[in-house]
Amino acid sequence: MTREHAARLVVFGLALGAPAAVLAGDWVWGGGTEVETVVLRGKMAREGGWAPEHLVLAPGAPIRLRLTSDDVMHGFGVGHTDLAAVDVPPGRFVETTLTLPEPGTYVFYCTRWCGPDHWRMRGTIEVRAADGAAPVEPTAPPTPLYVTLGLDLDAPRAAATVPQRTPSAQRGAAALGSVPKEFLAPGYYRAHSPATAWSELRESGALRDVADAARWDVVAAIWRYQTSSSTLARGAELFSANCAACHGVGGRGDGVMARALSADSQPGLGHGHRRPADFTDPRRMLAASPALLHGKVQRGGMGTGMPNWGPILTDQQTWAVVAYLWTFQFALGPERNGPSH
Repeated sequence: MTREHAARLVVFGLALGAPAAVLAGDWVWGGGTEVETVVLRGKMAREGGWAPEHLVLAPGAPIRLRLTSDDVMHGFGVGHTDLAAVDVPPGRFVETTLTLPEPGTYVFYCTRWCGPDHWRMRGTIEVRAADGAAPVEPTAPPTPLYVTLGLDLDAPRAAATVPQRTPSAQRGAAALGSVPKEFLAPGYYRAHSPATAWSELRESGALRDVADAARWDVVAAIWRYQTSSSTLARGAELFSANCAACHGVGGRGDGVMARALSADSQPGLGHGHRRPADFTDPRRMLAASPALLHGKVQRGGMGTGMPNWGPILTDQQTWAVVAYLWTFQFALGPERNGPSH
């Protein structure tokens, strides 16, 4: 081989190798920072769930995840982040890059209903300072409102009086101008049940000329006053994605997973599972305050099979779900109705 021939081969090799080097740099390096790649495999919870189920990151350090499923379609999401859910099909790899700037423990979870124990398919990501670096303390979570109010989430409840027709916020809006201002305060709404508000409105004498049935319309208008159309729409989306499989699209506790979650269908579970709550039941729902429902969603239902959504849903998202739950009791209408005073 002549020197000229050899030189040509070297130049040709460099020409081919340059794009490969760039691609390799994009894969491993990001702005001069090494990006670790982790293979994350998913299985149904009873078969092991995520592997690995615990990851450790430094604050602000990106990680590239190669996701795959070993059985059925799963999804990957990380609670309390803006990361869009990623579908994880069986037998294929999909990739996503994750960066978590704040220290703390995050929960990753399956976003696809893959079975009755779907909610148990969770793992954790611990974000902490690297060894030898100055520690960064995570921000302490706020005290849940139900704890502040001293609510017993598991106590039985039932409204003594329920409406004979579906209360309408639109019908009750005209009377909002006569409602004492304390009834319109967000703090009152969150801490009181609709049944309590109905009784206290009657006792206040402010609506003495309003019939009992119409007073329920005023309560619906007060509940509608506390939210917005965009919040209700967001709550509907979250309910559909996370709650409807058990509670049903219509909130009656008859979702596709409801029977599988009942105690009689899984006698060996030992978790005291029972059918999901029926949000269309006025005696139970109208006796519940928004703060109680918020606590139920965040903490979960002890001994019921209801998962804790606190690590998944933000406080704002949880309030959106709670606002939407009232649509199973009240005709809230598309527009917010404010008081005339």
